[in-house]
Amino acid sequence: MDIFNLQDLTGEFSVLDIVIVMALSFILSVFIGWVYKITHRGTSYTQSFVFTLVINGMVVALVMMIVGSNIARAFSLVGALSIIRFRNAIKETRDVGFIFFTMAIGMAIGTKFYLLAVAGALVISLMIIIMMRFDWFARDMASQILRIQVPSSLSFDSLFDKPFVKYTHTSELISVDTIQNGAMTELTYSIGLRKSDRVNDFLSELRELNGGNKITLIAGYNSTDL
Repeated sequence: MDIFNLQDLTGEFSVLDIVIVMALSFILSVFIGWVYKITHRGTSYTQSFVFTLVINGMVVALVMMIVGSNIARAFSLVGALSIIRFRNAIKETRDVGFIFFTMAIGMAIGTKFYLLAVAGALVISLMIIIMMRFDWFARDMASQILRIQVPSSLSFDSLFDKPFVKYTHTSELISVDTIQNGAMTELTYSIGLRKSDRVNDFLSELRELNGGNKITLIAGYNSTDL
């Protein structure tokens, strides 16, 4: 006699179902992680994020098996998962896309849409690789971030106009900050250089105008994570 009235609900799915879901979610999540690795650009790549993608896909598949078609169970899980707080900021918008990618594949596998999960993983991954391989939606002219420090007593309104006209296609002042307790002013520009092989000449002329103070050029701004 079951005095505690306990009921094992694992009979709703077989051992084979569990093996297929866990194995397939692992394989496809690893495949997505590999696609993320080979298409990643910039400096923010971390191995732990790829591990998280794999774990995310498997956990979502398991959650979908638990929920099944039970509405009450679904609402209970939503309430339980709502207490989770993520403290790490996402460095790239594409990372969010990969998180949702593994979630969608995990959901498909957990609800036994195996063919849909495999086809979706292959097609979406192929599209990602094609977009990165042929550099879709890239701007024709790369932008750089230029930071120039000048004495606060120096008027900078038109100070750098000549080198900007000579060496850049476009230049735009995007911020002005006071540093070193007001002794210096840091100017931040968004610029597009005409020729990358003349960077040293460009910086030399700027340094003559700002009194030899610090100048920082962040090249490859469009493809580097800051």
